[in-house]
Amino acid sequence: MARTASYSVGLLVATTLAAVPAHARVVEPDSIADMSLEQLSDVIVTSVSRQQERLGSAAASVFIISASDIRRSGAQSLPEALRLAPNLQVAQVDARNWAISARGFNSPFANKLLVLIDGRSIYSPLFSGVFWDAQDVVLEDVERIEVISGPGATIWGANAVNGVINVITRSSADTQGGLLSYAGASRDQNGAARYGGALAGGGTYRVYGKYQQLDDTVTDSGRNTRTGMHRSQAGFRADWALGESSLSLFGDGYQGQLGQFAALPVHISGVNLQGRYIRKLSPESNLRLQLILDHTERNQPGQFAERLSTLDIEAQHDLRLNASNVLTWGGGYRQSRDKVDSLAGVAFLPDDVNLRWANLFAQEEYAVTPDLKLTAGAKVEHNDYTGAEYLPSLRLAWTPDPGQLLWSSLARTVRAPSRFDRDLYSPGAPVQMGGRRVYVVGASPGFESEVARVLELGYRAQPIASLSWSATAYYSRYSQLRTLEPQPRTAPALYVFDNGAEGSTRGIELWGRWLATPAWRLNAGLVVQRVQQRLLPGVRDAMPVFGLQPNDPSRHWLLRTSHDLSDRSTLELTLRYVSALPHPVVPAYYEMDGQWMWQPQPNLEVALIGRNLLHRSHPEFGALPNRSVIERGALLKLTWRF
Repeated sequence: MARTASYSVGLLVATTLAAVPAHARVVEPDSIADMSLEQLSDVIVTSVSRQQERLGSAAASVFIISASDIRRSGAQSLPEALRLAPNLQVAQVDARNWAISARGFNSPFANKLLVLIDGRSIYSPLFSGVFWDAQDVVLEDVERIEVISGPGATIWGANAVNGVINVITRSSADTQGGLLSYAGASRDQNGAARYGGALAGGGTYRVYGKYQQLDDTVTDSGRNTRTGMHRSQAGFRADWALGESSLSLFGDGYQGQLGQFAALPVHISGVNLQGRYIRKLSPESNLRLQLILDHTERNQPGQFAERLSTLDIEAQHDLRLNASNVLTWGGGYRQSRDKVDSLAGVAFLPDDVNLRWANLFAQEEYAVTPDLKLTAGAKVEHNDYTGAEYLPSLRLAWTPDPGQLLWSSLARTVRAPSRFDRDLYSPGAPVQMGGRRVYVVGASPGFESEVARVLELGYRAQPIASLSWSATAYYSRYSQLRTLEPQPRTAPALYVFDNGAEGSTRGIELWGRWLATPAWRLNAGLVVQRVQQRLLPGVRDAMPVFGLQPNDPSRHWLLRTSHDLSDRSTLELTLRYVSALPHPVVPAYYEMDGQWMWQPQPNLEVALIGRNLLHRSHPEFGALPNRSVIERGALLKLTWRF
């Protein structure tokens, strides 16, 4: 392992020294690609306070993945792009499944991270997590990805416990003309087509289609896992500037066939439609309205078949009360009809339910002095399982000069019950045991929300124009964590979910950017964390037996070096390290990804992409004997803009 690390760092250094003499920069089609670090700190972010603010003054542990970062990295999917955020834990489970979280509790069923695409929540009420194999965008259309590690429940609601990811796509006005892209190897294929034009009334639009094919992975012993997939998607976006107002419409539809180990293929499909209206009521007042319709279907033979339809309505009002006070307030209503057919593996009873969430929130920013701001907020969110949840937060930000920010925050947040916690029975029909027909796992109508209380202290600085860095220390205390507890054999079920554990996480997040020369950038990030869980007296937890427990490294880091080799070519290498996972044990590993990109013409790009270059294969998540290993790979990508 030490030899691998030395070799990897040596390769990075050698590549860097070879590239330093180059001074010309590639002309990139990215709106924030060529910004200096000082300009990057002025990028407007919206996910921290749900209103526009400078990245340099945002009182949160927030990292921006820019369009340029995605393009230079060669990422071909959202999870691959999220590897660029040092404050996320990203592990590839197999060909199509990922485990992604922030600040611990990682698993393929991670449920303490809220993920949004243009403000549309993509979490599943089935388990409060994300089916990553059902999520896709044209990465060339992404403006930025805002990644917040830490609580965001006051403005985003329950389940934003340990972080928020918001994928923000470009306005259709910025994607006029056409784009064709293809990336492929022997069996992995990824293609996209997009075209943008003008509409009557000063509007613009874009339409797109894309296709993805992933090959199966294999286990440590070389057995095929059958976890590849074929997936296609199409969609549109339209935008209108209407004087003091703006209107945006979004829509996507997809379908796919996914492999799964020792079972028939999974079939997925979905369609969504979203509208957003923003009105400037006065120089001091803005109104924002959003409506989302979403329908998804997922049929996993031998496990479950789900049909989910969702209506989501939001309203937000931003109002400057005076020179020192800004008030943001609003509310929302979300309703989902979730129908799950009982199969051999599991049953959700009742099989057809209507779930409702309603919320009101308010947040006020008060300028105590010109360089000291206090932000206090609270959200009350009602759900059908636990009733009203109270989600307060308090943030303090001090800016002693334009190049420094010291901030702290205190928040209470919850992870509300999902259908997995309240309605799950396994197997799908009772089994004969001891003369009785019982379930192995039974529903727990008394399961309550998991609760987190979080303290953060952060510092962000740009001491010189070419260097910026951020540091955050955090401590989270959890109560009512989920356990799976064995019951007496006389009970209706042998195991039920309960809130029988407590725990804590503490850690430090560090990252920085250095513009060494006009043609050479370095990015580095490190997370050191300690995740602890303790059972309450008398509790016996069977979560490990069923493979449901989270699994987190004690530290992980990455180092990215990006070079403009000439005015037509770039090279980027990313070295990453993840320490060993404890239960089940997954060995620590170093890996490297890279992309060399060449522009033979201004509108044509050719890229050679390498994945997992240091090892033939390595595991990242899962338990033996069915654990997948992630293999070395290479892709050739062509992109044509017209």
